[in-house]
Amino acid sequence: MSYEAKLQEMGYTLESVELDNGKFVLAVQTGNLIFTAGCVPVWGDTKYVGKIGSDFTVEEGYEAAKLCALNCLQAIKTVAGSLDNVTRIIKVFGMVNVAPGFDNTPGVIHGCSDLLREVFGDAGLHARSAIGLTVPFNYAVEIEMIAEVK
Repeated sequence: MSYEAKLQEMGYTLESVELDNGKFVLAVQTGNLIFTAGCVPVWGDTKYVGKIGSDFTVEEGYEAAKLCALNCLQAIKTVAGSLDNVTRIIKVFGMVNVAPGFDNTPGVIHGCSDLLREVFGDAGLHARSAIGLTVPFNYAVEIEMIAEVK
């Protein structure tokens, strides 16, 4: 089954997106690697704004990380033409907007990692960082991704 078909089976349809926002681009390709900019948890009418550990639980942060991953995949699809051109997810850099004392950032970014593994199988296994900080505009999570393509 194709990666895009797998996502559709999961209830997600990825669209091509405008890459240039006027200040930077959402994704760039060099050689066979695509690097995304930081993607935030906004999908349709769903938007996670606030801190994990006070405004949101780990479980809600996990869901927010999934939305970030989907936005990264939309940018990758736009550059690559199709997610079926992805040969490997190389790296995920997860940033969690944390309340004071919150330190389970891996539990939040697992939402992204689990989605990638479900969609891409072994090709979705990746190196990863999950750090806590203040995310711009108070988004709950922000994720960057590096993918290898054909």
